Amino acid sequence: MSSIVAPDITPTRKYEWRTILRHRWPLRLMHWINLLCMLAMVGSGLQILNAHPALYWGEASHFDTPLLATRTVVRGDELRGETRIGSARFDTTGVLGVSADANGKPTSAVVPGWAMIPGWRDLATGRRWHFFFAWAWVINGLCYLAWSLASRHLKRDLAMRRVDWRSIPRSILDHLRFHHPVGDEAARYNPLQKLAYLAVIFVLTPLIVVTGLSMSPQMDTGMGWFLALIGGRQSARTLHFLAMASFVLFAVVHVVMVVYAGPINEMRSMITGRFRVHYPRVGASVSEPAPPLPAEGVPERENPHE
Repeated sequence: MSSIVAPDITPTRKYEWRTILRHRWPLRLMHWINLLCMLAMVGSGLQILNAHPALYWGEASHFDTPLLATRTVVRGDELRGETRIGSARFDTTGVLGVSADANGKPTSAVVPGWAMIPGWRDLATGRRWHFFFAWAWVINGLCYLAWSLASRHLKRDLAMRRVDWRSIPRSILDHLRFHHPVGDEAARYNPLQKLAYLAVIFVLTPLIVVTGLSMSPQMDTGMGWFLALIGGRQSARTLHFLAMASFVLFAVVHVVMVVYAGPINEMRSMITGRFRVHYPRVGASVSEPAPPLPAEGVPERENPHE
């Protein structure tokens, strides 16, 4: 009597987890220094804006026709915040113009006290904080640029190639479909990330530095050409504010994408450098979505892109 052997129907895992070195220590250190400086600059910048919460275009402050202004108005016996953009007016009580103080009492301020450095009205201290951390941020940025060039991080990881330009539509669709990349693709910056980082490094950063310097009367001789180009010191102040708002928007989107991609894995990669990636097993079908990130450890391997 012949024996019958049952077929092996044990399912094959389609993916394996690998831990790679995604970010080297200089990049991680400069990332957190940059975050600290940006938080201090935004908070102290709002303190400076609070002294005169209006933006203009040109050389002079035309109080009757600001591009954007926030003020406190009294309606009956109640304080209300009003924000003006051009000729349009909006009630922004609780956010802009009027917000609650530490005791819950409505008070006049361009933004809530917790968002400013210091939290009370103190323009002189706010300016000291702003200038100190602005120079720290610039020095950190120059160190980042020098390290990126020396380590080829800029050319290897951020430079746009032909395949990146062709992949932009697919990258947009992947984000809309909440599709997580796997393998080497997950260890690289996608085209949208590259464009965002390059815009911050080579557009927003020079703009916010140049407009910040041009507002100083001591820079009139060296930067008079720039003020003449954009129309005056008030134009520089408005562009400086818009650049700051763009940095904040970038940071918000950045945090949202970190949460979407897996906050624990992403935070670990920026603290320890280690990043867990799904790699398809050889010969396995990868038509199914990758499984969720496990809690157990996996062997660490070097990222070939670092």
